[in-house]
Amino acid sequence: MQAMIRRLLNPQRCARSFHTTSRVMAAKDMTVRDALNSAMDEEMARDPTVFVMGEEVGDYQGAYKVTRGLIQKYGPERVIDTPITEIGFTGMGVGASMGGLKPIVEFMTFNFSMQAIDHIINSAAKINYMSAGDIPCPIVFRGPNGPAASVAAQHSQCFASWYGHCPGLKVVSPFDSEDARGLLKAAIRDPNPVVFLENELLYGNTFQLSDEAQSPDFVIPIGKAKIMRPGTDVTIVAFSRMVQMALEAAEKLAQEGISAE
Repeated sequence: MQAMIRRLLNPQRCARSFHTTSRVMAAKDMTVRDALNSAMDEEMARDPTVFVMGEEVGDYQGAYKVTRGLIQKYGPERVIDTPITEIGFTGMGVGASMGGLKPIVEFMTFNFSMQAIDHIINSAAKINYMSAGDIPCPIVFRGPNGPAASVAAQHSQCFASWYGHCPGLKVVSPFDSEDARGLLKAAIRDPNPVVFLENELLYGNTFQLSDEAQSPDFVIPIGKAKIMRPGTDVTIVAFSRMVQMALEAAEKLAQEGISAE
């Protein structure tokens, strides 16, 4: 790890406006898993200081195959398989970030991030403030969060509220493929620590990816709401997998003559 480091050395409620390009491409379908993978791939190609580390992210291609193909393309120095020690590899990632690199730290589940909570809360989130801006900490902590299917109590908690109440962290929880791709790219480029909460049950879901979202320059600003469906009578607010539930509820309300945003 040390050798690798030496070598690499106000939320607004509004619809998003996306970057446009002169390319002419058709919209295409993409799974959330592939959207996340493509975002990391493009950011690693764009910036040699970006690297991925975590349990089984390399040779096994990721526990949920989100890092599939990255080790073959970028090698073991930038896609690092770690031992099963969240407190260890998270601390190494935070240190690498302070040293000028941009780590993407994958937790097999965010429940296991509790093993590394001191590094995330007391080091990554606080060092920029405590150093009077001299030591930024550009790092992404990502992985599945919240309940899934048959994964039992120690894999089922949602930590969005926990991390959302900690000063110094940005917390992101995408829903569809466009969210996943644009927000992960924004998180990787952000100079601050970002907690990126995915949902295991969404990985295999397919959504349409617009022409704009296929661009390597596509980035969604962190902190802006996205209006998935316009409405005039009532507003439903949700994030992650619950966006789908909210859209289904809006459909049922429409059958009763209620226009839900």
